[in-house]
Amino acid sequence: MEVRRVVLAPGESYELRLTGRGARGYVWTWRVTGDEDAVSVAQGPEGEPDDALPGAAVERVYVVRARGVGGRARVRFAQVRPPYPDEAPYDEFVLDVQVDSE
Repeated sequence: MEVRRVVLAPGESYELRLTGRGARGYVWTWRVTGDEDAVSVAQGPEGEPDDALPGAAVERVYVVRARGVGGRARVRFAQVRPPYPDEAPYDEFVLDVQVDSE
């Protein structure tokens, strides 16, 4: 599991690219802990590259945006298969975010 730390100003965003395995039934989910109001997370635009082979791993983009309040939040991304909620994640990624107050 990789852990990355970033510092953002209010309103600033951080783009994270994670390799998808949708052909195998895996999707990335996320959960925010700590100062949950300090950040928002959204999945970026969808779209498969024109040259992607069927079943190939494709990057997924997630945008973490700092809100207007300071604080520290941890965003844990987990690659799971929704039909099997008790199965351990295939992969995990943690983003520690410090939001500097205005």
